[in-house]
Amino acid sequence: MKLIYPLIMKAGKLFGAKSGILENSGKQPGSSLFSISYTENNGQQVSLGSMQGKKLLIVNTASDCGYTAQYETLQKLYDKYKDRLEIIAFPANDFKEQEKGSDEAIAHFCKVNYGISFPLAKKSTVIKGDDQNPVFRWLSDANLNGWCNQAPEWNFSKYLVDEKGMLLRYFAPSVSPMDKSLTVILE
Repeated sequence: MKLIYPLIMKAGKLFGAKSGILENSGKQPGSSLFSISYTENNGQQVSLGSMQGKKLLIVNTASDCGYTAQYETLQKLYDKYKDRLEIIAFPANDFKEQEKGSDEAIAHFCKVNYGISFPLAKKSTVIKGDDQNPVFRWLSDANLNGWCNQAPEWNFSKYLVDEKGMLLRYFAPSVSPMDKSLTVILE
């Protein structure tokens, strides 16, 4: 997969990865993201409210996907901006059985292969439905976040939330975590 990823990203640049970016025009959320908690892959409950004051990049991930090498880029982004950015990876098996491992296996895979030091959530469902993770329900429901109905379209869809809990942008999987359209907001 590490060999295929650069080709996928290059194709995204050539064929319009930028079209995979949705941007908030200033609409305020209908409810607070910071009132939601999520479960880390070790079973610990974490309130997103504890991350208030930093930007938050929320990404649905999978260990056996053409975009899996984005874990490396996400770690570079985190290392560069961790004073003002928190990243949370939400492993999910919603697309073509690309995350079959247990929470322990996923954590081991991420640490050994990519040196991940940002939080990993418990494996959950991120696509719309009755069992959708509450964080992704907020991210993909305009009634809750103020403007965006875009659920993850594939693994490594990314959502950027500001320090006050406003959803700023959605980035399609083909948009690199180090893309200027994302990093400019962090500068």
